[in-house]
Amino acid sequence: MITSQTAAFAVVAFLLTITPGPDTMLVLRSALARGRRAGLMTTLGAVSGLFVHATLSALGLSLILVRSARAFSVVKWAGALYLVYLGLASLRQAIRKESDGPGSHVPRLRDDARRTWRSFTEGMLNNVLNPKVAVFYLAFLPQFVVPARGYVLGQSLLLATIHGAMGIAWLSGVALLTTKLGAVVRHSRVQRGLEGLAGIVLLGFGLRLATERR
Repeated sequence: MITSQTAAFAVVAFLLTITPGPDTMLVLRSALARGRRAGLMTTLGAVSGLFVHATLSALGLSLILVRSARAFSVVKWAGALYLVYLGLASLRQAIRKESDGPGSHVPRLRDDARRTWRSFTEGMLNNVLNPKVAVFYLAFLPQFVVPARGYVLGQSLLLATIHGAMGIAWLSGVALLTTKLGAVVRHSRVQRGLEGLAGIVLLGFGLRLATERR
């Protein structure tokens, strides 16, 4: 049964989902560098991170992150450094493609299962190490959970499922569109430019996260 709280959450979650952020750029980077499967695995990883935060929020563990300045700072810097690492890796990949020649690594990367699962891990860690996502779930999710109904964890996971379904639909679309775009520009400098741009944007997100206050 869809309640007014669930419907309201769905509207806000949809607006949050379509707002460009680190997840979008990370999926774009994975799809460009490793192909469609990697982009979709990054999407699944990012959505998995939402369930981690929803569970921690329901259990009250995220409250530690909000109340403890030291814990917040540790997670913030870990997330910022991770985004910077991904940005630098994307820039390095763009430069390597230019030196190695067009499309020289694409087939190998698409068929490499280890790199595919690495894409999943990158997507998940990008959300798990983002304290803004943890704070959002702790401050926002409880407003749509009705304790009187019981099963607080179940309600939280249901709302996270709604958010996750929207995330899968949106980010999968980004991955598929990026893959098609990559196929068109694979033999030009445009693809390297797009991947380089994704790296710069990820660097920007990392630096912004590092300089933000609670």
